[in-house]
Amino acid sequence: MRCITTAFLLTISLAVPVRAEEDWYPSKYGPEDTLGAINNLSPAGVLEAVKLVRTGKTYALGVVTGRETPAFGTRTFQLFTMVSGDGTPLGSNKMTFHDDLLLSWLGIGTQIDGLGHLGIDHRYYNGKLASEFLTAGGLQEYGTHTLPPIVTRGVLLDIAALAGVEVLAAGTPINRPEIDAAAERQGVEIRKGDVVILNTGWQAMASRDGERFLAAEPGLGVEGAGYLAELGVVAVGADSWALEVLPSEDEDQSFPVHQILLAKNGVYILENIATAELVADRAHEFLFVLGQPKFEGAVQMVINPIAIR
Repeated sequence: MRCITTAFLLTISLAVPVRAEEDWYPSKYGPEDTLGAINNLSPAGVLEAVKLVRTGKTYALGVVTGRETPAFGTRTFQLFTMVSGDGTPLGSNKMTFHDDLLLSWLGIGTQIDGLGHLGIDHRYYNGKLASEFLTAGGLQEYGTHTLPPIVTRGVLLDIAALAGVEVLAAGTPINRPEIDAAAERQGVEIRKGDVVILNTGWQAMASRDGERFLAAEPGLGVEGAGYLAELGVVAVGADSWALEVLPSEDEDQSFPVHQILLAKNGVYILENIATAELVADRAHEFLFVLGQPKFEGAVQMVINPIAIR
């Protein structure tokens, strides 16, 4: 979550961490596992999720990413479009074409955080030291290119509606009471293998006031993160840039929810999810489909998940 140079990143990866007070590794999926909660996906789960498709309506859950997209730290997006060669048509059929060059952080816009993204004192999922898998040319383990397609049941929890507002106030934590209340209100049950998406209304702030959007946000709290992980969800997403509540419930801590989900439980994080259409249609259950780009060794990845009803 911090913008730092490759040289500095490689330097800190060699640091020897202090063992955490609690035992959070090896993973319950096995000491050599690199996929985390994706192990909770199954063909049977896909067949069950497909039964939710009754209207054929599809929803793009990714926001448009561009030069003005609000992003953490100094992350930027730049796309350069070029005419081929000197512009001279090729062949007797006078063929012309355009190319584009992308210079961008991959943790911008709608994104998935892989298990190599955030850790605890230089240890990451399954207790793996950064020095064991981090290189300047990409991750040797936990790269998002290694993830299989995520096809499963998606559940939208409309926390804003639960609170009776369009947009939750910045700093509002979402924990087990809110999760259970929203699920009961909507008549849904969170199950093992689900992808859970939280609607806070915060994404609307991105186009209104980028600075305010990034300064703080409503989001998942520490208890809520642990609860969802215990339920066996594959991923948790929200319509905010960091998923978790900011400032943190304990203001001395930095991104503790990311640590609980990614490092301790192997649960993936989805950020900047476009939830407005789902909310408008009260689409609380749906078939969730994600096939991320296969950029070798990537820590994070810009994505456009699809919901189908």
